[in-house]
Amino acid sequence: MGTSRSYAELATELNARFPDGTAPGGVSVDDIIQLRLQNTFDTHLDIARAMAKVIRADMAAYDADPSRFTQSLGCWSGFHAQQMVKSVKRLNGTARGAYVYLSGWMVAGLRTRFGHLPDQSMHEKTAVADLIEEIYVSLRQADEVAINDLFKALKAARAKGDRAAEREAIAAIDTFETHVVPIIADIDAGFGNEHATYLLAKELIKAGACCIQIENQVSDAKQCGHQDGKVTVPREDFIEKLRAVRLAFEELGVDDGVIVARTDSLGAGLTQKIPVSQRPGDLASEYTKWLKVEPVTLEKPLHEGELGLVLNGELVRPVRLANGLFAFKDGSGRARVIEDCIAALTEGGVDLLWIETDTPNVDEIAGMVAEIRAVVPNAKLTYNNSPSFNWTLNIRRQVRTEWIAEGRIAADAYPDGTLLMSAKLDDDELGREADARLARFQADIAARAGVFHNLITLPTFHLTALATDELSHGYFGPDRMKAYVNRVQREEIRRGISAVKHQHEVGSDLGDTFKEMVAGERALKAGGHANTMNQFAAAE
Repeated sequence: MGTSRSYAELATELNARFPDGTAPGGVSVDDIIQLRLQNTFDTHLDIARAMAKVIRADMAAYDADPSRFTQSLGCWSGFHAQQMVKSVKRLNGTARGAYVYLSGWMVAGLRTRFGHLPDQSMHEKTAVADLIEEIYVSLRQADEVAINDLFKALKAARAKGDRAAEREAIAAIDTFETHVVPIIADIDAGFGNEHATYLLAKELIKAGACCIQIENQVSDAKQCGHQDGKVTVPREDFIEKLRAVRLAFEELGVDDGVIVARTDSLGAGLTQKIPVSQRPGDLASEYTKWLKVEPVTLEKPLHEGELGLVLNGELVRPVRLANGLFAFKDGSGRARVIEDCIAALTEGGVDLLWIETDTPNVDEIAGMVAEIRAVVPNAKLTYNNSPSFNWTLNIRRQVRTEWIAEGRIAADAYPDGTLLMSAKLDDDELGREADARLARFQADIAARAGVFHNLITLPTFHLTALATDELSHGYFGPDRMKAYVNRVQREEIRRGISAVKHQHEVGSDLGDTFKEMVAGERALKAGGHANTMNQFAAAE
């Protein structure tokens, strides 16, 4: 932290140094105090160390009470993250329990020099660290703007001689809660070998990341978790990358750094290589037992260029694709997921798990977690409430299936398939039940399936597309300015969104304050009578 001391403590220290109330050059002690307190963190590495402790405390709170799960939204710019945190603080009075998720998908899709790219680790690896840096710059600036406003209130109280208001302003300064929250940073599959993973992890941590999520796919064949063609690596290979991330945390003094191990095995039917087993039951043998194989017989012998493997004392031929990849047995994904998770926890020393699924089904996740917890009782998950799921269709289908099985409705009472998406069902009993389940989905999965952290990977991508489309339809249509005023500005004012005063939001008042600090009455300020932002004074 820049400082964790109170206003009074800093005032005592600085007044002892400068008894006349000014530092050399005429700098006011009060101004020094303000700048000290506005600098909520000295470096972004300090942020990583502090936020790791926040997550550890939140994990302990969740272990004691699963209703205390945490949440995040994926943000693809510092401004998105800043506005999310401000909104949470305005809603709850605190940002505790809210994190920022940094999605590799959104970095690839929106933050690369190469244009919009698919989620296949094709983007510059430095773009991930750059976005973490940007997010924390934005969150720290939100601190500076907010604390500057508190000091303006303090100065106003002193100017009026109002001691009660002065004490109230100092109390608000001392109890100020930072906008800085933990980031869960997606490092994909590590962008290379274990050394490349370590080097990149260090850059993410130095940028402020206290929590790194890494997946068990092959780096150079990485696919989005909701696409086909995923290829996993042997568990020993993945554990080496987990160790690389842990070493990066330890080297940089982030003792409480958090690692999320993601398994894509539920939807991954391929592996790039067959690991070498040293003894029965080791990680390699537990991985290769799931290979799809064919028996080698006199009628079907091994041919030149083919591979043979002895499994359970029998010579078999692993099924190999034309590209050299090996296939897993059909239907083995669930069992491989459970084994992946146990190995990551017991051998890889990870803190949280991530199971990538193809549908949002509490029962499915809960069933797998129950088997994991039979071995590791305190296993906890991060869960992707993914926009790749058609949530309306999936949840309505689950309700329909359950009601038919319970005999509550006939099989033909509701259509199956995409017809369940009909807007006519929004106010129907089935639609209302599905919406009720959506509202409690995160609480249910936290209570029943060990999900400590619920996130949405790409919400700001979709929200930006939707909001821009909505405004464009009105503005370029018949409503013109009415579309902007009614759909944007008027709602900002009524909801108390500080960004309606956009000059203030980006630090105009902060700049005026600093000019006063160094120039006094000579300061040329932007926030005077003619500033049109004064029209929004009632918004706050």
